[in-house]
Amino acid sequence: MSSRTPEPHPAPQTPPTPRATTQDLITRYYAAFNAADSQGLLELLSDDVQHDVNQGGTELGRTAFRVFLAHMNAHYRQEARDLTVMVSPDGVRAAAEFVIHGEYLKTDADLPTARGQVYALPVGAFFEVHGGLITRVTSYHNLQDWTRQVGG
Repeated sequence: MSSRTPEPHPAPQTPPTPRATTQDLITRYYAAFNAADSQGLLELLSDDVQHDVNQGGTELGRTAFRVFLAHMNAHYRQEARDLTVMVSPDGVRAAAEFVIHGEYLKTDADLPTARGQVYALPVGAFFEVHGGLITRVTSYHNLQDWTRQVGG
């Protein structure tokens, strides 16, 4: 007779819920954004991602999103702070609310002249997710508030 305590059996691993999987995906999206890791961010998108640009048009595809990111990185340095991610129970839709803290580096199109102005702007973003990838990104912020903050 042995007085040894039997080895505990590990608890069975339950697969993450769709909600938890999408929560993790959107959190990784903003972690890549904040790290200025464009490639890492693009890997989270489907090839045919739909990107609804704030107060602009709709762009389709990862290539168009890559061009958008390059443009944004050339003109702005930004970080999403105070991030809250909300996800539907089925994990198909998600929303994020955060404050974008940025610096306006280079004049962008017909916007005010860039002089290194800093800004903090509330943002709302909406996502669709299928097959473990982001298939739609829609973001909204108040362009008039941004223009006021940069002195335009």
